[in-house]
Amino acid sequence: MEHPPSPETSGALRQQVRRLTDDWRSAGRYTPRSDSWLRSFDLEFSRELAARGLIAMTYPKEFGGAGRTHVERLAVTEELLRAGAPVAAHWIGDRQIGPAILRHGSPELQEEIVPRIASADAVFCLGMSEPEAGSDLASVRTTAEPVDGGWRINGHKIWTTQAHRATHAYLLARTARTDRKHDGLTEFIVDMTAEGVSVTPIIDLSGEHHFNEVRFDDVRVPAHRVLGEVGGGWRQVVEQLSFERGGAERVLSSYPVLVELIAEAARHGADRELRSLLGSLVARLAVLRRLCFEVARAMDAGAAPVQRAAALKYLGNAFEYDVIEALRRTGLARDAAPDSVFGQALLASPAFALRGGAADVLLSLIARQEARS
Repeated sequence: MEHPPSPETSGALRQQVRRLTDDWRSAGRYTPRSDSWLRSFDLEFSRELAARGLIAMTYPKEFGGAGRTHVERLAVTEELLRAGAPVAAHWIGDRQIGPAILRHGSPELQEEIVPRIASADAVFCLGMSEPEAGSDLASVRTTAEPVDGGWRINGHKIWTTQAHRATHAYLLARTARTDRKHDGLTEFIVDMTAEGVSVTPIIDLSGEHHFNEVRFDDVRVPAHRVLGEVGGGWRQVVEQLSFERGGAERVLSSYPVLVELIAEAARHGADRELRSLLGSLVARLAVLRRLCFEVARAMDAGAAPVQRAAALKYLGNAFEYDVIEALRRTGLARDAAPDSVFGQALLASPAFALRGGAADVLLSLIARQEARS
């Protein structure tokens, strides 16, 4: 039986990313940090990646993409996260909105939006969660009503990452009231500069601003900005979440902490217990990277690996927590200041298990797959 290719076959891409991140870091243009894909925003860095063909890697060339595989994209995203690089400006658009538009958008929507994602000119936020609809997305109350030439949207979204910097929002809204709450949902692409859109910051415990509340008051959206089928949003959301949950960011958010743990152990010596702990973490990371690779291969085959992506997120979140706890248990976390490697990861960690779906939601998806097997 022929063995599948290893993630390391994309060595040239990895070296390209390492040179870029090393150069930027050496020049003082960014400081590595945990959770960089959500918290570290630098539009100039994202545009530098775009100029090198390292954004929209899997998109068709006619839309500004590179026509590469998801496995090759995985190699690049692993290196960016390993380096703690400032990638938040393009991450959401590149990771899931572009692929969703390519799969379900009209030709007009594809031509309008996808090249702008590829060039890092379009910055996306996700209008999914609401005050009473977090992981239970089917309970959203934001509405979209048909009007001449398009739709009128009213509603309230919360925990909307980088909404204050975004040019566009992906929005899930209810277009029909039905007996089954999963029906009657529709996806839209909304300009954040449209009249009626307002953004209110949510400042976290460290004083950082990346979360927001977003309100939509009689916001007009052109008809062509519907993503996919009217009323068919739930099926598309579930598919889209495989792009959101199945990436290396679900494993490597606390990777700088693991690097610090290994470095501290090397500097001060590692006893048998610490060596065993490090060995366990490194072994788990190897397995999780393999699972990321399998998800990427499934996407290359045209599949939307919903259950495998859910398993990756569930296991990856546990690993990210355990890396932080390992540093705490060994007594090596002497610097817990908010801007330290440990402090950054610790402050970010409460969100690990919530964003992209809580543990109970993920376990339900996995269980349904097992029941069908």
